[in-house]
Amino acid sequence: LTCENLFQCYNVLDCNHNIKKGFDAMDFLDIAKKRFSVRSYKKQPVEQEKLDKILEAARVAPTAANRQPVHLIVVRSEEGLAKIGKAANIYGAPLAVIVCADHEKAWVRPYDRKQTGDIDAAILTDHMMLQATESGLGSVWICHFKPDVIIGEFGLPDHLEPINILAIGYADEEPADMERHEKMRIPMSQLVSY
Repeated sequence: LTCENLFQCYNVLDCNHNIKKGFDAMDFLDIAKKRFSVRSYKKQPVEQEKLDKILEAARVAPTAANRQPVHLIVVRSEEGLAKIGKAANIYGAPLAVIVCADHEKAWVRPYDRKQTGDIDAAILTDHMMLQATESGLGSVWICHFKPDVIIGEFGLPDHLEPINILAIGYADEEPADMERHEKMRIPMSQLVSY
């Protein structure tokens, strides 16, 4: 480790380009580009420390009016994963998080009564996916599932709606090319208007 490497690891620039000490520098775009949908997992369990970081990433995620109308059900047991398997394909992942919106807590936009629970659940899911990637894990966001089966198998109350399932584990497939977005995403000119 050279002095220059140590400097890079220990110092980051703040918004005014002043050096701040004590923060780990990481490139968010690299993590975002590295993330891909993993559909084949090793049997290796996810360590508790990594799961804790993933759940902490969800906990600190923003929600509308800070209502935090989301409930996470962490499933690791064979019995629990089999229950999920009745509703969805989780591709052999050793860990799944059922992300539920809590309709009793969700903020409602007063102009058109849009409830934001599903949006908040999506934000938490995205935070968890990116933290999983940063932790060396793969994940896949599953929206193709039978909600009624999840509700029944896990005994969810009426106010909790399962929005998605996040399968997490060590990938048993080759990582996707980080430059794939150049071909797979629409150009910036179509995405953005000024």
